[in-house]
Amino acid sequence: MDLKNKHILVVGLGKSGISVVKFLHSRGCIVTAVDNRSDEALGEVLNEIRNIGINIELGPHNNETFENCDLIVLSPGVPHTIAPLNLARGKKIPVIGEIELAYHFINIPIIAVTGTNGKSTTTLLIAEMLHHSNFKALAGGNLGTPLIELVAKQETADFIVLEISSFQLDTIDKFRPLVSIILNITDDHLERYTDFDAYARSKARIFKNQEANDICVFNEADETILTVSENLAARRFAFNCRQFNEYRAWISEQTICFYSPDDGDQHVDCTDIPLTGRHNLENVSAAGLAVLSVGGSIAGIKSALQNFKGLPHRVAYVDTVKNVQFYDDSKATNVDAVARALESFSSPVILIMGGRDKGGGYEGLRNQLEQCVKHLIVIGEAAEKIKSVFEDMVPTAKAADMAQAVKMAASFAVSGDSVLLSPACSSFDMYDSYAQRGNDFVRSIGLLKRENQ
Repeated sequence: MDLKNKHILVVGLGKSGISVVKFLHSRGCIVTAVDNRSDEALGEVLNEIRNIGINIELGPHNNETFENCDLIVLSPGVPHTIAPLNLARGKKIPVIGEIELAYHFINIPIIAVTGTNGKSTTTLLIAEMLHHSNFKALAGGNLGTPLIELVAKQETADFIVLEISSFQLDTIDKFRPLVSIILNITDDHLERYTDFDAYARSKARIFKNQEANDICVFNEADETILTVSENLAARRFAFNCRQFNEYRAWISEQTICFYSPDDGDQHVDCTDIPLTGRHNLENVSAAGLAVLSVGGSIAGIKSALQNFKGLPHRVAYVDTVKNVQFYDDSKATNVDAVARALESFSSPVILIMGGRDKGGGYEGLRNQLEQCVKHLIVIGEAAEKIKSVFEDMVPTAKAADMAQAVKMAASFAVSGDSVLLSPACSSFDMYDSYAQRGNDFVRSIGLLKRENQ
């Protein structure tokens, strides 16, 4: 891809957008960056790119800017359907994302992970399993380090392992991973998509360019995945699958069984690994299949699992106050993630939910809340909507902020209970990110503990 002296528009100045701007500038491009936020909202980010001479337009988008460039690189936080982009496409101006841009400058095999839930855990598991199988792997994408930064650093590796969101997949064109992994597809991001089918089709784009020698690792038990993968060209490696597939993995209690024609059955005991719940066994199954498909070893898989620490804000133990355990699952931004988190608990749960609604319903949680949640506390913009779904079956209270929610949870709990923050919503009503929300939860627990000393 020859970019020198091309007029390129970067839309959105989030983390990946900033990385794209810097990369394009280093390649001799004429770069304009636009963002509908204000100077104050963007803060230091602006100084960082103004200092290298980038033209910046803030506020409402100018259609002429979109129509007078050679290429548009769209940040994942910006919907790919906004009107100025449609005008640009009408003039045959290509619109791509950061993942697609970076792909044209990479000659390292890519292992790409998508799904509604479990992407980050699975991405890190794969990288660790490859490391313990004596490969060098770089992890990034939606997980933390944008792919374009890995390109800019010109690091060498045996594999790049990427977490890829549906938003990033919306703007690929030629992107073709050696191994694609699709974990699950459940309701999410319906504020961005017309319906669930559109969201599912977006996820399926991960394998749209794969060919017969590539590999797709997929969830045999997910009916939606089976539907969208009917025309899959890549070789099929299935987890949650006992038969039919030549390469497969299945779960038997706390053991994961892998099968391949060359090695037959190989078993991995997961009894003592630092990951809980059926959903994490599925993540391990998918990661293990991906690693075995590129030459990793069962020994490497086992070693990585024993050393894996898990992710912050994903059913992470925080502290114990008066024999009540507190868990931070702020990363659970949809209903399915909350369901999976609740499956991890055998003790009664006081559940904190709420935030910015993402367009789906919460009714799918009724059975689980009835079985294991003794009290529900709701917060944020979606509080009343969530309360209306569950107040007839679970004692429900509304809190003004996180500190009050934690105090209320402690007052409802008795010795042996667990308090779980698992919001089923995005964080953007009260916080900049799910991490900031989780950190506020942790801070509030610290205050509670000091008050009870």
